[in-house]
Amino acid sequence: MSQYPSIYQRSLRDPAGFWAEQAEALHWERRWDRVLDDSRAPMYRWFAGARFNTCYNALDRHIDSGRADQAALIYDSPVTGTVQTYTYRQLRGRVARFAGVLRAQGVKAGDRVVIYMPMVPEAAIAMLACARIGAVHSVVFGGFAAPELAKRIEDARPVLVVSASCGIEPGRIVEYKPLLDQALKMSAHPVAHCVILQRPQCKAEMQAGRDLDWLEAEAGATPAECVAVAATDPLYVLYTSGTTGKPKGVVRDNGGHAVALAYSMRTVYNTAPGEVYWAASDVGWVVGHSYIVYGPLLAGCTTILYEGKPVGTPDAGAFWRVIQQHQVKTFFTAPTAFRAIKKEDPKGELRARYDLSCLRTLYLAGERCDPDTIEWARAQLKVPVIDNWWQTELGWPAITNPMGIEPYPVKPGSAALPVPGFDVQVLDVDGKRVGADEIGNVAIKLPLPPGTLSTMWGNEQGYIDNYLTRYPGYYLAGDAGYQDADGYFWVMSRIDDIINVAGHRLSTGQMEEVLASHPDVAECAVIGVADALKGQLPVGLVVLKAGVDREPETITRELVARVREQIGAVAALKKVLIVARLPKTRSGKVLRATMRAIADHQPYNVPATIDDPRILEEIAAALAAQE
Repeated sequence: MSQYPSIYQRSLRDPAGFWAEQAEALHWERRWDRVLDDSRAPMYRWFAGARFNTCYNALDRHIDSGRADQAALIYDSPVTGTVQTYTYRQLRGRVARFAGVLRAQGVKAGDRVVIYMPMVPEAAIAMLACARIGAVHSVVFGGFAAPELAKRIEDARPVLVVSASCGIEPGRIVEYKPLLDQALKMSAHPVAHCVILQRPQCKAEMQAGRDLDWLEAEAGATPAECVAVAATDPLYVLYTSGTTGKPKGVVRDNGGHAVALAYSMRTVYNTAPGEVYWAASDVGWVVGHSYIVYGPLLAGCTTILYEGKPVGTPDAGAFWRVIQQHQVKTFFTAPTAFRAIKKEDPKGELRARYDLSCLRTLYLAGERCDPDTIEWARAQLKVPVIDNWWQTELGWPAITNPMGIEPYPVKPGSAALPVPGFDVQVLDVDGKRVGADEIGNVAIKLPLPPGTLSTMWGNEQGYIDNYLTRYPGYYLAGDAGYQDADGYFWVMSRIDDIINVAGHRLSTGQMEEVLASHPDVAECAVIGVADALKGQLPVGLVVLKAGVDREPETITRELVARVREQIGAVAALKKVLIVARLPKTRSGKVLRATMRAIADHQPYNVPATIDDPRILEEIAAALAAQE
């Protein structure tokens, strides 16, 4: 093991030189004056003075270098029975024409465009079309409630909204147009035009003078050429939930973003041009931005845009079918997807029906992956299963196993090692580095590398207050964890999920790890509930695997005993509830803070990103029954 340590140390010692070398892989309309502009620290900027176009680098550059007829995007939609492939030439053609549609409606460089779309090719086309003419896109997850969409419209102040008539979920149609119409009425910001993709499953009512039919407008459009913008100009604004209920708009630039994602495709994901890369996510999330649309295309890969679920479209073998059919080399999804598959098909009987010899590596991210899920996935797929830790704000992995540099031994439960450019440290409350295996707050020493957020939209002070003030000179991640003696990082939970039991700081993630290792448990969560004597006490909530028919009381006794044996009596976990399902966001994050508020009888807002609000009622009933 020799390559990674030297590369990593160089990235910290000489960040400007290191990232200048990575930038040579891309096309620059004008080169930079300074690689790293620290004149307004801590508001650092990358590639200051450069002119750049992200769409050119994602599409045109590959066409110019001979990849015109290679598959760029495969649309696979089990909910509509559609599989469609676009070459780089074909995708560039549609993007250029839709960029012409935007331009004809008066959209220009720097203007914002809100994209409210299902998982269809047009979602990626709209994003790339904005990038082509220098407009700033803000994608909102399709089907978001009207009040939340209205908040994002008010904050981003778009000149135009792109949407579709509907999204398709297993067994139901979700009409988007009524939600969009309601949001536009609720928002104080006026939007002059909407472009609507009419899907055959549901036709939307169009408002004369405001709404344009996508396909009609595209058919008559003049293709638009790429417009170079400052490398430091925003490419997109992506909203992440804020603690105040007001969404936080994460701003990503053009130049640094492209450099980081192209670098990550090689070094983190070990994926070469021409190979098939699949991120089973949604364009509404950061994973969809980074690794459905921009990362694979910047790297000259074939990317898959999947309109379906891990289970139910039609069964728990859906992912295996896609991997076999499209010869996926690199697969990236959320741990919750694998837990869902494991719950439905614990013995992997559906997996055995498919030839997955094409698959080289599985990557998991979105929330911490418990060791049991990693071991199950590894046993099923017979390939390395690699955890990676990052955030919407960071835009690309900060901690992972550097498979494209040199693989390190996997430690299930650990995200492994910091990626070059990220000086990750674990700090105590006073800002001092803690010792090995000691839990503290995960922080990253400034400057953050390219590809990370440059600010919050319209709220620079909010960025400073939220992330940079707690530890001057550092970015506060908001997660708790530790670094072991081998240098591996273990990100255990959000800072809020470290509970204090009679003066002992305990990680709920560590307890979840123990519960998840039980052979009957599909997934679980541990929350800290207020206790008059000990401050807080942990409560476990578990979902059982399909087909388990043992007595619930026997299982809960075994779980309590496991935690006592593996963590100790100090954990004080005495209560475990068996529930039908856990409340999650649509990206798969378990809503622990919301469940904690329910348990403590505190007021809470139902998060806008929740997958199914009815689950909270079930959890509240289960918690109340145990009081």
